[in-house]
Amino acid sequence: MHALTIVASSSQPGLFQALGIDWKLLVEQAVAFLILVFILAKFVYPPLIKAIDGRRAQIEAGLEEAKESQEALAKAEVKVAELIEQARKDADDIIARSHQEATSMVSDAEDKAKQRADQIVQDARAQLASDVTKERAALKSYTIQLVAQATEHIIGEKLDAQKDERLIKKAMAGQEQA
Repeated sequence: MHALTIVASSSQPGLFQALGIDWKLLVEQAVAFLILVFILAKFVYPPLIKAIDGRRAQIEAGLEEAKESQEALAKAEVKVAELIEQARKDADDIIARSHQEATSMVSDAEDKAKQRADQIVQDARAQLASDVTKERAALKSYTIQLVAQATEHIIGEKLDAQKDERLIKKAMAGQEQA
């Protein structure tokens, strides 16, 4: 048993050897790794982290701008919709006013035409009355002349103006009574 203990104790100092690890080589590799980490941390990682942070900032700024653009687009669409609605209302108002004005103009034109027609009728009636009065006067004068000529022919003598007038008045008075 003693021999077994000796073999076991001699295997303890060689645990690294039993695992196949050379502790000198392990220390050298650890120092090289630490130097590599120091060099990377000093010269490679800062620019790399700076570039990554810059890119992240650009992406976040782009996302923020996109979000603001979408909000601005939504506001613009609402504004456009409001403007279109207002334009439609204005157009409807203009059309309604146009119809109203057209109706008013037609009504005014009809009124003026009716007034003009009434004026023409009144003027025609006045002219007709004037013409009738003139024609009656002319007919009366012509009738008086015919009566005077007929009386001269019947009586056989020329009547003077006074005799002529008395006979005509007498004849006219006789017609009115009949």
